[in-house]
Amino acid sequence: MYRRRRRAYFVLMGVCLVLFVSAWAFVRLWSMPAAIAMCVVAMVIPPVAAMVGNRKGPEDRWWDEPGGQEQQQPPRDAKTGKDGGAAGATGDPESDAWWDELDGRKRRG
Repeated sequence: MYRRRRRAYFVLMGVCLVLFVSAWAFVRLWSMPAAIAMCVVAMVIPPVAAMVGNRKGPEDRWWDEPGGQEQQQPPRDAKTGKDGGAAGATGDPESDAWWDELDGRKRRG
């Protein structure tokens, strides 16, 4: 998947470069509006190429990458400076239950 995104990025950037160079190398000799239109199209391509190159596909399992939740520090109480009791406990039982359900944890108590 990474190779396909990288190839798409370089193809788009190559098209952008060809449009710019050809617009001012020889298209301007026949039609200045066409050269300007080519440059406007080429101007839009780099942001699109960046989005294509950085897009995550549905089969990319980015949420399973190491360094996720295992390394997160428990929240600290702002008043006392002590660590929170349960991992991710916010003090709001309804919110804690909702987050535990999303994380796939069982609620104790």
